[in-house]
Amino acid sequence: MDNFQISGSGGVRQGMLRSLNLRSEELERTVLMFLVYTLTSVGLIWLELSTVGLFLDEFGADKMPWIYIASAFIGSGLGFVYSWMQKILPLRRVIVVVLAMMSVPLFLFRFGIGYEDTKIAGISIAFITIFLMWLWVEACYVLNDLNTSITSNQLFNIREIKRTYPLVSSGYLVAGVVSGFSLPVLLHVVGLKNVTLVSGLMVATGSILLYYLTEKYRQAFPETAHWSDDDDEDDDNQEFTARKVTGPLQKYAVPLVSFFVLAEVLYVLIDFQFYSQLEYKNAEEGVSVASKIASFLGIYEGIQGLFQVGTQWFASSRLVERIGVFVTAMILPAGIAILGVLTLGSSLGQLVPVFIGLVLLRFLDELLHYTLLETVSPVLFQPIPDNIRSGIQTLVNGVGEPLSCGVTGVGILILLWITKYILPHQSENQFHDRQSLVFIAVIVLLSLVWLFVVWLIRSQYVGLLVKSAERGRLGVTDVDLKALKRAVVETLEQPGGEDDKRSCIELLTQIDPKNVGEVLAPILESLPPALQRQSLETMLQHPNPAYLEAVRHLSEQELPPEVLALALRYVWLTDAEPNIESLRSYLQPTVDAVVRGTAAALIMRRGDRQQKAEATNTLRQMLTHKQERERVMGTRALGEADYLQGLRLYIPNLLQDESLRVRCALLDVISATHLEEYYPSLIRGLGYKSTRESALGAIVKLHNDAIPLLVHLAEDIHKSDLVRLQAWTALGQIGSVEAIDILVSNLLTSWGTTRRNILRILLKMPSEAGIEGVLDRIGRSGLETLIEQELMFIGQIYAGMVDLSSVTTYGNFPTEDPNSDDEPAADATQLLRRALAGLESDATDRCFLLMKFLYPLDTVQAAAFNIASGQPSLIARGLEILDNTVDIANKRSLINLLDHHSEREKLSNLSELMVYKPLAPSDRLRRLLELRHFLSDWALACCFHLAREARWTLTAQQTLVCLRHPTGFVREAVLAYLKIASPKALLELLPRLQNDPDRLVSGQVERMMAELGAGGRR
Repeated sequence: MDNFQISGSGGVRQGMLRSLNLRSEELERTVLMFLVYTLTSVGLIWLELSTVGLFLDEFGADKMPWIYIASAFIGSGLGFVYSWMQKILPLRRVIVVVLAMMSVPLFLFRFGIGYEDTKIAGISIAFITIFLMWLWVEACYVLNDLNTSITSNQLFNIREIKRTYPLVSSGYLVAGVVSGFSLPVLLHVVGLKNVTLVSGLMVATGSILLYYLTEKYRQAFPETAHWSDDDDEDDDNQEFTARKVTGPLQKYAVPLVSFFVLAEVLYVLIDFQFYSQLEYKNAEEGVSVASKIASFLGIYEGIQGLFQVGTQWFASSRLVERIGVFVTAMILPAGIAILGVLTLGSSLGQLVPVFIGLVLLRFLDELLHYTLLETVSPVLFQPIPDNIRSGIQTLVNGVGEPLSCGVTGVGILILLWITKYILPHQSENQFHDRQSLVFIAVIVLLSLVWLFVVWLIRSQYVGLLVKSAERGRLGVTDVDLKALKRAVVETLEQPGGEDDKRSCIELLTQIDPKNVGEVLAPILESLPPALQRQSLETMLQHPNPAYLEAVRHLSEQELPPEVLALALRYVWLTDAEPNIESLRSYLQPTVDAVVRGTAAALIMRRGDRQQKAEATNTLRQMLTHKQERERVMGTRALGEADYLQGLRLYIPNLLQDESLRVRCALLDVISATHLEEYYPSLIRGLGYKSTRESALGAIVKLHNDAIPLLVHLAEDIHKSDLVRLQAWTALGQIGSVEAIDILVSNLLTSWGTTRRNILRILLKMPSEAGIEGVLDRIGRSGLETLIEQELMFIGQIYAGMVDLSSVTTYGNFPTEDPNSDDEPAADATQLLRRALAGLESDATDRCFLLMKFLYPLDTVQAAAFNIASGQPSLIARGLEILDNTVDIANKRSLINLLDHHSEREKLSNLSELMVYKPLAPSDRLRRLLELRHFLSDWALACCFHLAREARWTLTAQQTLVCLRHPTGFVREAVLAYLKIASPKALLELLPRLQNDPDRLVSGQVERMMAELGAGGRR
């Protein structure tokens, strides 16, 4: 394990990585992606700001709506081109070519700007060039974001991208600061018209850096182009049938799409008015207007970028956690509405110019649009089922936003035409201000509509959260906790089935167990008994005196015995001065056993000597009662008592009780009271089917105290695989740091069934604790090493299968001697080959399990399912999934192993991991026995059977070591081999094996001793 850890000399580096929430192996990829995104964004922002200056100077802001309309078609068109390129080129070529192509027109634009006097069809080339420049800027932003997103998804797996992408995406914000403050200097040095050349150089530099990145991490990208058209059509049909949005989901999807559409509409309206005012304020400045506008925008962009970086890095996530998703989502529309009203009022009163108000409006919109809104957006999609979530996100980002931009452009043209005729003819200055006030009024109105849409989303969001929780779809780490609590309260208070309400309580317990009483305590009395019991059991996990009175009031009512017992326990645990006398009335024999046992156990905790004696006597009577229920409840009550005192005497008899329920209850008592002398009983309980579940639960409750016992049991090779599996399972359910340390440590040193079991246990741990535990301890490089080990082992298997199949065939049976027709040897060879094929399948399964630590579980599972199907088309699909998902260094070797190739071809594909040298079958068999620690028990036995039938000689060390193997049939095979290979050595060994624990082996020893004339039993 130490091989995968970073040495202590890198303490400063590790501290920096922890502060950035990065792992060492992610640093280089993250930095390179950050640089690519930053460099290209700097170039594009320079180009955008200079283009705006030229456009406003040449044509004015009233032509901008045509830009918005034209840009609405850019997104869908470029998406089509991008998709088409993926069908003819590998992805790692596509992303580099796209970025390089973005830079080419930037160099050509410089020449078009210089032709002010040259016209085509009455329109100057400069006009056409500047118009195309702005459209190309919009197109480049789309392509750059798409390129960055796709490249990041390829370079980082689903778990890495949660840490790395926020840093990569902040490259745009950093670029805003750098490009904004540097633009005035750049304008002074190269001039406005030459900025396109510098921008082109920056984008080209980014493409060169991206080329280096894709070549260095080429394993992260598929080598082939996209799936065929037929496959695409099948996918489209499947997706279409899976993406039907109806019922409550439709009611949620409509306002959700409206939310993002309104965000884009308001952004475009504010943007238009900002540039309109900027152009108007500089209209009388002369020929240097374009440079002045560009310089102003540069400083503005730099200042705004500083605020954006600070907000994104230090405020966004904290604000969402503190005030909730929906309050955060309302900040921007509420801010726009308030600032718009203030601008209207101050402008009408001639207190503040309209321009100042619009500058503040745009600053607020830009600041929060790319920070808070980006942080909130993923959470709003969480209640949507996974199978249609990506479709709705595509609808929003790929269709809704571009379309709304174009529609807004049309709306602006209509509004400009209306204001031209409805406003009285005044001075140009007054007319322009009044026109801006009309737009601001529209902006305020739309922001209020946006606020209403947020409220609609919240009202549907809480209902879908509950339904998602009921169906087990909701990731509890990604929800708005305050909204979820409101949803639980609303659902519990409304009439409905108990199943839905039970699901709500379970979900609330998962996400906020310590504060669950805050929701449940006020409504306890209105719940049905079954939910009262569930609620009290949940609240007892973290008892809080704040809810004492609510539970006490509940306990004074007529309740079922199970609920009353829980209420009494909660009151007793949270009351600083409990009334012990009130419990004594529950010790009467007429009281239900569960309440009587609970009262007795509670009195034994804090009563005086006489009270404890009375409670002890009550429990003694229950433990020796003839009725099973009395003994069960008395035994359960022992687990709640602090001191068992004389009741310990009854534990041995209870362990032998005829009632399984009593024995299972006692196992829980041993755990709850930490009776160390009876811990072996818990371990023995794992070996019996009837007590296995209870023993496992009791051991898990011991938490870290049980780890030494479990490790000893799990590492005992003489125990059955089932019992050892229970020990590993218990460690996984304990889930502490120490338990995960043990599991990961054994993952590195174990093999075969044990490694497979540990992998599955780690993958099943809740909240991906096992996955994160493995990544924290051995990292991605450690997992790649484990996969490499499996591939090398598969190579040894193929070498064995190839060399064993190279034996000359006579008749239908392989044999070394062409004149021999030894059918038993042929059968043994086939048995060994089948055993090796099973080992190959197991190693492949372990590779898929290891990949689940790095990539989405469902994606890896889909690939495994398709490959295991045996159908060529499905196998090809599974390999395609892996090619597009996996980015380990040995990806090509892995994919070739899973494809339909001969064993020799697969061996050649593993040449980078192992060198294959053909061996004689007998030498290959001895080589396999050198790898005996990696072979299954059956494969090991088959090796000895083949050696016996083929009369091949094995080394003494291999034979003697396997004679001590814990599995009986392996020892049987070794003894059968020795009988043929070395009868004299067998005679010396047989007396030592007479007492073999395996009945079949001991019987075999007796028969051999009789056949060979060895001495009798000593």
